[in-house]
Amino acid sequence: MSTIAPVIVPTQPTPPENGPATAVIRNWKTPIGLGVFTVLGAIMLVGFGRDGISTMVLSTTSDLIQLPAVDLPTRATGIVVSLLLLAIAAWSAWLVRGARKTPIWLIGLFAFLLLLGFLVWASAGASIPIPGLLFGSLSLAVPLIFGALGGVISERVGVVNVAIEGQLLAGAFTSALVASITGQPLLGLLAAMLAGVLVAFVLAAFSIKYFVDQVIVGVVLNVLVSGVTGFLFTQLLAPNAATLNQPPKFDRINIPLLSEIPILGPVVFRQTLIVYIMYFAVIAVYVGIFHTKWGLRLRAVGEHPQAADTVGINVAATRFWNVSLAGAIAGAGGAYFTLGSVGAFGKEMTAGAGFIALAAVIFGRWDPIRATLAALLFGFASNLQSVLSIIGSPVPSEFMLMLPYLVTIFAVAGLVGRSRGPAASGKPYIKS
Repeated sequence: MSTIAPVIVPTQPTPPENGPATAVIRNWKTPIGLGVFTVLGAIMLVGFGRDGISTMVLSTTSDLIQLPAVDLPTRATGIVVSLLLLAIAAWSAWLVRGARKTPIWLIGLFAFLLLLGFLVWASAGASIPIPGLLFGSLSLAVPLIFGALGGVISERVGVVNVAIEGQLLAGAFTSALVASITGQPLLGLLAAMLAGVLVAFVLAAFSIKYFVDQVIVGVVLNVLVSGVTGFLFTQLLAPNAATLNQPPKFDRINIPLLSEIPILGPVVFRQTLIVYIMYFAVIAVYVGIFHTKWGLRLRAVGEHPQAADTVGINVAATRFWNVSLAGAIAGAGGAYFTLGSVGAFGKEMTAGAGFIALAAVIFGRWDPIRATLAALLFGFASNLQSVLSIIGSPVPSEFMLMLPYLVTIFAVAGLVGRSRGPAASGKPYIKS
């Protein structure tokens, strides 16, 4: 008589009724930061509220479409803005309490309202030309954007480009000299790009081939270029300013229809050739880095050069040529000083723009679009202090100059997420 063995069916273990719950991580940095700015904004807009009418001028006399000026009661606008800021900060806290992130658009709305409240408060009894404010901001940001793009490419490939300042200054000097001699601003622009490549060539040679510390090489190059251009300016350009330091500037090009768009049209589409090249460069660098084979190789070398070398990528050559490309882009930014803005070379005229561009790279988290927005923020803050001084605002100009750096500190502290550069940036690669 046979027996049938019992079949044992495996079952999933039943979790205990009062088992450990999944841990929920809540990041309170954003609501705390928004709360701090809300308190500071309320103190300024309400506690130190000003009486009067603030006028926002939205059109220029040359615009085809004229928008009426907007008059805002200063004190009432400050109260309304403070309440809206409080609501956004509370909303952010409610989202984080529910283990959800604060959306970027909400932070952007908060920043816009805070800026609007500040502009209304600062211009009590006066008017602010919005197109002029934005136009000046873009003009000041152009060399910063070129420098930031060069910094993004260089650091993405693994080389810290502290020499952006030297590349900008070399481009400004060379463009002024060549354009003055030839009478052709386009040749001056090409010469500026070549000068930026030469500075980048030295950076690449010492840091990639001879493994010298990249930061030290960059600082030395900045000092060297500053000294050389300063000496040549004193000995060559200044005594012969009429023939060697009077470069023709690029003419403004109005884009049909687009230049007539209210507010943005006069700012964005009534620019010189260098600015239009900048628009193209931002898009090209972004698409190139994240959507092309070239960008994939570049990022691979900057993140894990040994793995890139294993699959056949020449790490040293990739870094060398991309650092040179970054120098060409930064050199074009230097040409804007002489061929698009000032119209002549001045001693140390970049005034630390390369270091601000490097800060924009970090602020933008090594992303071309974000670095461009960061550069625009620096340009806006710099131009705003000039506009406020013209209208007689009580805001100290020194505060406006340090404002973008304060925003950068808060951003890096966590308001825009953690900032982590390419893993191999600044580290020389020695082929084993």
